[in-house]
Amino acid sequence: MRHFVFLLLLVVGAQAQKSPAHSLSAEGPASGAQIRAMVAAGRLADLRWPVFSDFKAEVDRFYRPSYALAWVRGGKPTAAAQELISILESAEQEGLSAEDYDGPRWAERMELLAGKHTDEARFDVALTVCTMRYVAAVRVGRVNPKHVQFAFDVGAKRLDLARFVREELVQGKDTKAALAKIEPPYAGYRRAREALIRYMELASEEQIKLPDPGLTLSPEERYEGVPQLAALLSKLGDLPAEAAIGTEEPVYTGPLVTAVKHFQERHLLYDDGKIDELTMRQLNMPLSSRVEQLRLTMERWRWLPLSFPQPPLVVNIPEFYLRGFGPKGKLEITMNVNVGEAYENKTPIFEGRMTYLVFRPYWDVPASIQRGEIVPSVEEDRDYIRHYDFEVLSANGKIVTDGAISDSVLQGLRSGKLRVRQKPGPSNSLGLVKFMFPNVHSVYLHDTPVEKDMFGSGDRDLSHGCIHVKEPAQLAAWLLRDQKQWTLERVRTAMQEGKDNQRVNLTKAVPVLILYGTAIVEEDGQVYFTTDLYGHDATLEKALGRGYPYPE
Repeated sequence: MRHFVFLLLLVVGAQAQKSPAHSLSAEGPASGAQIRAMVAAGRLADLRWPVFSDFKAEVDRFYRPSYALAWVRGGKPTAAAQELISILESAEQEGLSAEDYDGPRWAERMELLAGKHTDEARFDVALTVCTMRYVAAVRVGRVNPKHVQFAFDVGAKRLDLARFVREELVQGKDTKAALAKIEPPYAGYRRAREALIRYMELASEEQIKLPDPGLTLSPEERYEGVPQLAALLSKLGDLPAEAAIGTEEPVYTGPLVTAVKHFQERHLLYDDGKIDELTMRQLNMPLSSRVEQLRLTMERWRWLPLSFPQPPLVVNIPEFYLRGFGPKGKLEITMNVNVGEAYENKTPIFEGRMTYLVFRPYWDVPASIQRGEIVPSVEEDRDYIRHYDFEVLSANGKIVTDGAISDSVLQGLRSGKLRVRQKPGPSNSLGLVKFMFPNVHSVYLHDTPVEKDMFGSGDRDLSHGCIHVKEPAQLAAWLLRDQKQWTLERVRTAMQEGKDNQRVNLTKAVPVLILYGTAIVEEDGQVYFTTDLYGHDATLEKALGRGYPYPE
């Protein structure tokens, strides 16, 4: 009999060793039934956002087949549960909202669990749902970008949440390392997170409000708010700690002017050191708003692909800036750009693949511009087509006229049976080169007409939706850098003297990202803020405010 009992104990012990990490506890059957019922309902009233229908299938797969407790052992949360709860409580530091993951509620739940005054199953399911929400948010963001008209597809990035949470978090040995592996793999994202934490600390301090100087404050003028201005610029890092600010007379001068210029540069303002209404508005902006800009930008980082077949070309719309990257993410080329006009011709946010460029291109006038601008101009001046180097084409591409417009031709233009294109040359609206990444928006990068200075004013949202580049020859040479014959000199010759409409294919397609971020953190740690040019920040903030479940 003793031998039988000994063998039975061995078998039971072996089965215990083989059982999964979240096997049933002594009270397992009751807990299992409770978990099964809660999952089937897709709703848990204990949660800040009770309905988890969007994660219901994943939660169900996580608990199958036993529906056993995953995060509780002997009435206590496991070490993995405690570490994860700490992460959820500090979700703000990841650019997320701790409230979304029940951050403020976990301390009380832990206390009740310790006192055996709460339902273990409810604690377990609550932690599973919040964990899956958090993991998905870090991986692909909270809001589907397509819901806010950003043409990025995050589907390929989605995780098998049931497997990831079970294997990497419940059974894993390093929760923070597991989560770090699924976040956006970009230095810009990590820099934004570091800046966010710093600005959160700054925002927690009392806001320094500057006295209104009245009219524009110029250098060497008296300003009673000099002490507050110095304190604010020092706090933001624009005024070096060692800078000597005279305290005898409240005069706006010296290092303080230099600091204001630095602040203006970081906020895409005209950096002349004069404190006008725009500069004062930015100086008095609540730092909580800067925190929100960083959070929204981090959300958009999460929408990007995890990798690219080739280093990408990136345009950030509200920054009016282009960046071209090389191997290992090295920044190789930058330049200013103009973008679509904010009220009627917003540049869309999407990704594409640049495959070729065209020197001395024709401009095929879009139907909307022909209808809204060309036809009215022709109605006023029948020589408009000739004056601006346009030509009228038939549906099959045959030139109808490039001179004075007759009544019949005008009628053809009105009806759309005839179309307009502009001849190649320095006065062409596309300039002397265009960079093509075919897309449904008919948006591309291009040069500007030689007679127009489109980078000399403060306004940079000037186009019908396409993107003007300030240094087109340099960009063309960079894109063709693996074709040795295409030196910068040859590119310039092709633009100025080459044949019309000359197409040059890239040897490898270059990914193009048209992005929208109002907070940018450079490699040196400098943080730049822009205005919300198209109102996309406001739209995203509103969408995020609705809470879970977010629309797909």
